[in-house]
Amino acid sequence: MAPMSSAAAINVRIVQIGVIKGVAKEVDLFPMLTKRLTHIGSTLRSRTPEEKAEIIRELANQVWLLMATGAVKPVIYQTFALEHARAAHELMDSGTHIGKIVLKMDQ
Repeated sequence: MAPMSSAAAINVRIVQIGVIKGVAKEVDLFPMLTKRLTHIGSTLRSRTPEEKAEIIRELANQVWLLMATGAVKPVIYQTFALEHARAAHELMDSGTHIGKIVLKMDQ
């Protein structure tokens, strides 16, 4: 929990959708407790097609507009040229990043 909680402000929510490396074997809850954080998580794999459709509708109504206006922006960890996709995958596999790994194509 340390990487997420160290980046979080006091009294905020961390929303986690899915995981990359499976079950967390060690989690230090103390940083989360001292900052009074709320951590909520979910995965889409166990959802029904109807639930997934509702999530898509809610994203369109509540999130994409905020992203389109720049009110909410994704955290970009690192950008790679498409020819360096292997290095991008190696970084993703390492699990050391926080944020998005982006591949860019030439126009």
